[in-house]
Amino acid sequence: MLLGVNIDHVATLRNARGGVEPDVLSAALICEKYGATSITTHLREDRRHIKDEDVYLISKNIKTRLNLEMAMADDIQKIALEIRPHSVCIVPERRQEITTEGGLEVANNLKNVKEFIKPLREKGIIVSLFITPDIEQVEASKEVEADSIELHTGAYSESFHIENGEKEFQRLKRAAELAQNIGLRVNAGHGLNYDNVFRMHEIAGLYELNIGHSIISRAIFKGLGQAVEDMYKAVKNV
Repeated sequence: MLLGVNIDHVATLRNARGGVEPDVLSAALICEKYGATSITTHLREDRRHIKDEDVYLISKNIKTRLNLEMAMADDIQKIALEIRPHSVCIVPERRQEITTEGGLEVANNLKNVKEFIKPLREKGIIVSLFITPDIEQVEASKEVEADSIELHTGAYSESFHIENGEKEFQRLKRAAELAQNIGLRVNAGHGLNYDNVFRMHEIAGLYELNIGHSIISRAIFKGLGQAVEDMYKAVKNV
């Protein structure tokens, strides 16, 4: 498995004071140095953390892959088509949410999703859909011609230490197996941390884990480089 590092909350901290510190690009470069195989930024419609200029700057300066998380918004699609990141991950958004609360509703929105991702794919951008680990959503992702899915691991992460945890983990396994059988690459993320990430090794064929909050949280105490390296070792099982 590969490790994608989400640096949104570096921008959250910067924006708290409205200045330039901590520098988002510097964070991306440190993540690369210590094991990140991609850098994820979520350019939200309300621009609450990552800004347009961050995306342009990161895309021009990192050596690894840029994964741009985005809603189905025309203005953000335009930016993606201009900078042509390695991949985009289409996510749902609600203005009131603290973080992404659920997966994209693909099955009941086939036409709109397919039309939105078509120009992105035509530019050679790998398109992933952020979905709950439900069979219906996996099959719909294939139907709209996405290249990849990212399984929402939030329910698994939240139930990790309680009785329902195994049920949520098995949902992830079944969804991943189906997705790979029908030709979709499978990533996973949301709420994964240093305690619960080890079970991802039990899901055959996972390509990349995208992790942010846990890494940035540890970075406060151990430094960003060490936090990324620690997660890299956990993901690589070394």
